[in-house]
Amino acid sequence: MILFRAMEQPANSTKTAAPEGSSSSTLRAEIKSWTRDLLIAFALAMVIIVFLYQPVKVEGTSMSPLLTDQERIFINKFVYRFEPIQRGDVVVFWYPLDKSKSFIKRVVALPGDTVEIRLGQVLVNGKVLDEPYVPGQFADRTSLGPARIPEDHFFVLGDHRNSSNDSRVFGPVPGEFIYGKAVFVYWPVERFGLLPAIGSDVQ
Repeated sequence: MILFRAMEQPANSTKTAAPEGSSSSTLRAEIKSWTRDLLIAFALAMVIIVFLYQPVKVEGTSMSPLLTDQERIFINKFVYRFEPIQRGDVVVFWYPLDKSKSFIKRVVALPGDTVEIRLGQVLVNGKVLDEPYVPGQFADRTSLGPARIPEDHFFVLGDHRNSSNDSRVFGPVPGEFIYGKAVFVYWPVERFGLLPAIGSDVQ
């Protein structure tokens, strides 16, 4: 007579011990994968920055209030290979009187345009240029021209007209001297963001 019977174990209750070190191997593989992805992302970012964009430090107040002294911005070095320079673009170029220096100004007149300044008011082809980026306190009362802009040259002005060395002084800038378009402020942090695209029209 059987007084008791040993309890049978369920067939699936037997556990196989994980191979020693398998979890650490998985972690190492994941870290390796993350590191690889980060390196690829960093390399792509460097390619974009080095070949498409260039960091530039703004010196001076000639483009105030859009850009202020010591701000850091990115310029697009390739944009003008695919589209023409437009009126209103903020461009970086080699200073025509000393190519070791770079200036940043706004394009106000294009090749073939006739530009004139009457007591600070800019006229292009006989029509007043709408310039919302020039605050009243930064305007001036100078007069110039009229003058026709030569082929592949651009007439540039600083937004702070009372504090700018620009085409009023050194004349139109050759297109080959223009090497970038200002697109993005990255420092200081409170100014972080894209620069407004202003295609200035004549009234």
